[in-house]
Amino acid sequence: MNNDKESLRVLKECAELQLKKSNDYQNPRSTIRQADYYPSGVKTILEIMHGKVLRARSVMEAMEFDPDYNPNFESLEDSFKDLINYATFAVSYMRGGIDGQSPNQDFLNRNITDNE
Repeated sequence: MNNDKESLRVLKECAELQLKKSNDYQNPRSTIRQADYYPSGVKTILEIMHGKVLRARSVMEAMEFDPDYNPNFESLEDSFKDLINYATFAVSYMRGGIDGQSPNQDFLNRNITDNE
């Protein structure tokens, strides 16, 4: 296996995961849009990422002290993939590219005022 391409395989897996999860979180029959999950824009995304980092750390600590430990739900790899995807959401939000974002609000969902 060519290890220098493994990271690209991971990114592809993350993209596939993101597409699958988007159907659950923003089902075409739902009125919920992706931006609705981030009331404070990128700040909310960062807070979600912080929670994912804490979960990963907790799982790693459990694994460090108990070699037989297996997470019940989300694996360590799953947590890191979620972090990758949330990082893409943060960049997308900063670019104004998240479904449901208001063009009248900035990346923190503050109203943009015209000072002219």
